[in-house]
Amino acid sequence: MIVAGGGMSGLITAASIASFSGQKARILVVDRNLPADPGKKTLNGWTCGDAVSKRSVDYISKNIGINYGSPELEHPVDGVLVYSPDHETKVLFEGEGFILNRKTLPHRQVEDAKKLGVDFVYNVICDKAYTEDGFVRGVIGRTMPEGTPFKKSAKMVVDASGSATKLRPNLPIPSKIDSDIDRDDLESTGRYIFDFEVNGEDATWFDPRYALIHLDQYLAPGGYAWTFPKGKSKVNIGLGVQKKALDERNKKSGRKDSLQELIDQYVVMNKVIKKPVQSRGTVDQGNTKGSWQVSVRRHNDCLVANGYAIVGDAAWMARPIDAGGIGPSIYASVMLGKTVAHAIEANDTSEERLWQYNLEYMKHHGYQMASFEVLRRYLQTLTNDQISYGMKYFLSEDDISSIVNREHPRFSRLRLLNPAMIMRVAKEPKLAGGLKHTADMSEELISHNMNYPEKPSGFSAWKSKLLVKLEQAFKF
Repeated sequence: MIVAGGGMSGLITAASIASFSGQKARILVVDRNLPADPGKKTLNGWTCGDAVSKRSVDYISKNIGINYGSPELEHPVDGVLVYSPDHETKVLFEGEGFILNRKTLPHRQVEDAKKLGVDFVYNVICDKAYTEDGFVRGVIGRTMPEGTPFKKSAKMVVDASGSATKLRPNLPIPSKIDSDIDRDDLESTGRYIFDFEVNGEDATWFDPRYALIHLDQYLAPGGYAWTFPKGKSKVNIGLGVQKKALDERNKKSGRKDSLQELIDQYVVMNKVIKKPVQSRGTVDQGNTKGSWQVSVRRHNDCLVANGYAIVGDAAWMARPIDAGGIGPSIYASVMLGKTVAHAIEANDTSEERLWQYNLEYMKHHGYQMASFEVLRRYLQTLTNDQISYGMKYFLSEDDISSIVNREHPRFSRLRLLNPAMIMRVAKEPKLAGGLKHTADMSEELISHNMNYPEKPSGFSAWKSKLLVKLEQAFKF
């Protein structure tokens, strides 16, 4: 068994396979990094927003018996709060969780995997999969920096090599896996890790108890900004933008702001953060400033082929509404590990045998991702005033509860006929209609996804209906 990529999803998948196989499976993680730098995402370090829900961490503990603690769980939070552009309305977006230290976490994950018998090879780039008789049976690559050819065979390959994977786009066997992603479904993001002096109190800008998300179409067009506490005077702060939205914003405002310039403006705007300096702590060295790209569409509609499976960023698993990829990767990696362990034990790594991974992930976690993709696209069409108005008047307590449970809000207030709501809808009829449309289409998409085909033979018809529903949903 080969796992291509030793990041978050690759390491958890490897540990999961080992655990569910009773440590009988022989697993090799092939990673491009140095042994001293496991999980490093880019030249700029382990660049990430670092936030993860407690329920995701508990899922690992419950299913494969791995319990994280300090220092990888750097700071606990009571939840994630989303603020409207005018800072007048906040919505609890997620419950309890943690801000991770992404530099120390992979070291812990490598130790966990090794205790379960997983082997590692470092400084190797996987360039392509090689096949035999219509099955992926290994990887071909090269060592760094020498460029020496590298080839390893196995019963199957898990592709956990990130959004820049070379395996998925060039898969040499027929498959149902989408090979490419639309440029507009990618967001450019960047962040700092700062120590700072506390300049008074304003919980709308910094709160050590909550991870804060700020919606602002001028500051973070097509995306959002975040201020995630790593302590009382330490922060992960950054933002993400959609390139098309940023280009349109710059054109309208006569500016030429780049992603980095917007991040720097956001830091200066923060009323609590004073005299920020990039963290000098050992656990943050080489990881205090960086940028990366993340997908904001639904995950790949199919995750398996003969002898091959994708997970994490290679499968576009980040949530479309907030680009959070850690939680989905955790769930998927554990599920994939169980499926792979059973497939290897049965000596059958066919698409049909691995299909259980598609089913389990979709019905447990992935069923709502298409609906969040629709909501994300709709929010990207709104102005700051419309977002503030909608959050203030159209979100109900039930909607907020749905959001916390990672479900699409139904905007139930829009279905009421009381005079106050009729007047509010009258002031923003297009906004009200758009939100109701996304809610209605969400129900259809969730119902469709919960009927994901039990076998590969039903996939083509299911996918055709999905694309029709998405086309209808995107007509705002």
